[in-house]
Amino acid sequence: MATFLFDEIIFGPVLSRRLGNSLGINLLPTSKKVCNFNCLYCECGLTDLFNADKNARLPTPVEVRRNLEETLKKYSLPGKPIDTITFAGNGEPTLHPSFPQIIDETLYLRNKYFPTVKVAVLSNATLIGNKNIREALQKIDFNILKLDSANEETIRKINCPAVKFSLEQLIEQLHTFRNNLTIQTLFVKGSYNDYSFDNSSDEELTAWLQLIRDLNPKLVMVYTIARDTPIRTIQKISKQKLDDIAAKVRDLGIPVTISS
Repeated sequence: MATFLFDEIIFGPVLSRRLGNSLGINLLPTSKKVCNFNCLYCECGLTDLFNADKNARLPTPVEVRRNLEETLKKYSLPGKPIDTITFAGNGEPTLHPSFPQIIDETLYLRNKYFPTVKVAVLSNATLIGNKNIREALQKIDFNILKLDSANEETIRKINCPAVKFSLEQLIEQLHTFRNNLTIQTLFVKGSYNDYSFDNSSDEELTAWLQLIRDLNPKLVMVYTIARDTPIRTIQKISKQKLDDIAAKVRDLGIPVTISS
């Protein structure tokens, strides 16, 4: 299936299923995906870990700030609403070496031009063991951290970590966010190579709900694929199934949003 890359540092605003009218920030190259996960459902395609792109470069903090300020000035005019400033783009935003600095400058510009707008980061959570990144994420409104399963084998099948990964360690690090944690889980089923997966099965959900209860996030976002994916043998989960999952999260006393 066709996938796409964001070709600008600042993109949108786009209507987000989870975040409303969202102004996006891409901290990765515009010519290739850069990520330490290789999720089979990623709209940006699979991660090319072996072929270097000589033209690929990260935007500098100065470039990010300049582009963001110019855009916020434009959208501060009447009739141009923004609900959220969202770090997303072509891979994992926390991989940018100046991520903490860029977060601070984004919060400054948000407060200057759109003080009521929320700031969000979509992250796979692999770098929250880094103190500086963790503290940066704790400053924002929505640190939306991926947790697609409570089973490490399932995560390896669906998310395909390209770095050393330990679910046990990730869970310990997620606990440090306490009451300022948003968990995002994409439910999907299918097959790839010689294995199959379904993180919405009864067994998977029982373990995932137990983990969600233990983490006690301020919000859980459940969703499924809505755009083209690089793997044709995966399927979205039905709206009814997502509704059932969300109801079980609410039974835990935890707020939840659904995108199908």
